Amino acid sequence: MKKHILFLFALTTIFAAFVSCSSDDPKTSQVAVRLVDAPGDYEEVNIDVADVMINRENGWESLGNITPQVYDILKLTGGVDALLVDTEIPSGKINQIRLVLGENNTLVKDGKSYPLDTPSAQQSGLKLNVHQDLVGGVKYTFILDFMVDKSIVEKGNGTYSLKPTIRVTTEALSGAISGKVTPFNYQVEVIAVSATESISTFTNADGAFMLHGVPVGTYQVTFTPDAASGLSEKTINDVNSVLGENTNMGAIELE
Repeated sequence: MKKHILFLFALTTIFAAFVSCSSDDPKTSQVAVRLVDAPGDYEEVNIDVADVMINRENGWESLGNITPQVYDILKLTGGVDALLVDTEIPSGKINQIRLVLGENNTLVKDGKSYPLDTPSAQQSGLKLNVHQDLVGGVKYTFILDFMVDKSIVEKGNGTYSLKPTIRVTTEALSGAISGKVTPFNYQVEVIAVSATESISTFTNADGAFMLHGVPVGTYQVTFTPDAASGLSEKTINDVNSVLGENTNMGAIELE
């Protein structure tokens, strides 16, 4: 089966979150990769994840411990994410990492399913040289925030192309912001904005939301309900993202 290599992203060494990966072997590092979603105007966006690979001095190798699966990434909101891989690997230098997708990538819009074409120019992905050492005994958790609205291109003939735009963060260098919006009969877009960042998500069916990988700082959080709800937009200032913590905003009532 032909596979499309979509994107590569840099690894950053984390010294703040020391976790014992093996009680007997400090020469390994724990690596986890999680997938979350940013908003997009579709009913489903199904991404066929086949593998996660790393590039060392001797070439490419699979991280293993991954079951190929199709994920509807629009369901990865409200604190839900998809754990793609969580495994121990030998510590040391990694040059690159990449996510490999299969061919079963589709979207659903207005009740109709469309294949997501991957142009040949995108098959090699965005290549970033890392030249970074993983420290033994450290856990690295990387969050891939799939920017749906920027990753799908509607072509003139009514078909769609997949040109992935991924925001990559690590939990060890960031925090999270969560809460629950009421009433929750309608979906609400949640956007956290600072002087340098703009991070967004949607509430789930219970009104819950979670913004993952929020860099440390102070944010203005705006809640924009579906127009059909008749509810007004609401903004809350001075919401802090704290290193390694989840800032729970509690219940947010819209009127």
